[in-house]
Amino acid sequence: MLPRELIDLMRDLGVFPVVVGTVDSGGNQHMTFITWIYPIDERTIRLAVSSKAKTAQNIRETGKVAVQIFAPDKSLTCYGTGREVIEKIEGVPFDVSVFEMEIDSVENSLFPGSTITGIIPFAHTGKVLKMVELDEKVMEALKNKT
Repeated sequence: MLPRELIDLMRDLGVFPVVVGTVDSGGNQHMTFITWIYPIDERTIRLAVSSKAKTAQNIRETGKVAVQIFAPDKSLTCYGTGREVIEKIEGVPFDVSVFEMEIDSVENSLFPGSTITGIIPFAHTGKVLKMVELDEKVMEALKNKT
């Protein structure tokens, strides 16, 4: 289960950088960096990615998902099963899909004698106002899907 303080931190920060791992039907692994993630509860995470991305394709094919979360004093890997819950978020200028991940297990990924001192530093580059607007639309979809 996700710790309550981590859920609260992820919700408070809005966009939250994580690493997502998936696998296709041939066993080929894929990893990517995303920021559109939202914890629904201790056992459920929603994430959004481009509908055509390898991550989206793999989740549709196999449902196998791992999410690596870095936060103060934590490095957790969540393993579970994902399924598409929104094919395309309305009002977004390109196809973005929402997936819901049911967490089967959470593993502490820190090695002994180490700690994480913060979250992954992240900043938008380019058209910042457009990206902030996009983040708001996507995060609203992640929070409100029933």
